[in-house]
Amino acid sequence: MLKTAGASTGLAALAGCLSVDENTDTEQSGGGQTDNSGSSDDTATATPEPGEALLWHSRTEADISALETDIETFQNQTVHSVKPAKIADFVSKSNSAIPAGDGPQLFEWAHDLGGDYWERGFLTDQSDNVDIDLESTFSAAAASAAKWDDNLIGLPFAAETVSLIYNKDMVDEPPETFAEMKAIMEEHHDPDNNQFGLGYNIDPYFISAFPHTFGGFYYDDEQDELGLTRSDTLRGFRTVIEDLWPYSPNDPGYDPQAAVFVDGNAPLTVNGPWFMGSLEDTDIDAGVTTLPPIDGNHPKPYTGVQLIYFAKKMQDGIGVNADAARRYAEWYTTNEDVLLTNAKDSGFIPVHQDVAASDELGEVTSAFASSVANGRPMPASPKMQKVWGPTGDAFMKALNGSQDLKPAMSQAESTIRENWES
Repeated sequence: MLKTAGASTGLAALAGCLSVDENTDTEQSGGGQTDNSGSSDDTATATPEPGEALLWHSRTEADISALETDIETFQNQTVHSVKPAKIADFVSKSNSAIPAGDGPQLFEWAHDLGGDYWERGFLTDQSDNVDIDLESTFSAAAASAAKWDDNLIGLPFAAETVSLIYNKDMVDEPPETFAEMKAIMEEHHDPDNNQFGLGYNIDPYFISAFPHTFGGFYYDDEQDELGLTRSDTLRGFRTVIEDLWPYSPNDPGYDPQAAVFVDGNAPLTVNGPWFMGSLEDTDIDAGVTTLPPIDGNHPKPYTGVQLIYFAKKMQDGIGVNADAARRYAEWYTTNEDVLLTNAKDSGFIPVHQDVAASDELGEVTSAFASSVANGRPMPASPKMQKVWGPTGDAFMKALNGSQDLKPAMSQAESTIRENWES
């Protein structure tokens, strides 16, 4: 749900990935051999056998070059190699490829897939093979996200959420209240001249801040409770429908909503740190701030922890390719120079404790970090994966007027429970 942009080239990448025979792990050779023909003190040390790990990702085009640069640095420092592959429609592809044994050793995604993918056998526990103390290295939320039922399913490298992004040439000061935000949208909204008050991708993740604003929720994994029909959740949904959507282009999809801001035709948009790369080749001078409070209630967007997951292909744990995958994951998630550079250049919100405390993060990354602090972590329960689709379908029915909001959400809850049972 987090990476809805820039996913048009993955089919070709996938076709290439699945045909690479050398991605199959091989048994790692033993240690050094003792030469008994000479002095008993002469010992030959074996060179580590190189491995190759396949890494699936769904990064935007702007972030791919940074990833490739980081991988090149890793490969210059080790005998191992990593092949990155951008995968379009990642969830669908991983659901078909990983069970068939055709998937990667590693993949990048937010932590919300962890419980579902572990229960379905898509992941491996690398607790005995990784030498990192999670609690002393990463934030508490990131350390928790890296485990499911005490199994180490991946390593965290960034946090992310959506924030309010504004065009500094159109907005003198970022809005401090929701009323000020509405005034800015009203001032600039002129759809007859292709000018809009807001670019806002409509899906359950992007709009989550408002259902959470007044105490509502989609699904509470601790209480195992759905909250789509609660009055406070419905109030948040109505805020989007009545107060925000009227200022956006008619097409609710990601691309048209992002385009109006990139093209300079809207003063505001709601998006995540991955979006900032789209502005690099434009004249947009963008600022980032938290979503402003409504009557003293702070919007709480869903937050995610980006993990490098340990996939099924690492299950034996002893192959040279599995070792290459572990070494890369350890290096990438703890190399402070890499993490700081990605934070400053790509807006990756650091979860490494030392990097997060740096005074070099910059204004944009610090603003996104504030939104993470205000947010609500996505549930990692396998049940959450059955919540997204029906919630999005119900909201779109209410948005386009084909069904009233409350009965639409009531129907969504019934569908979710049926899906849980099946």
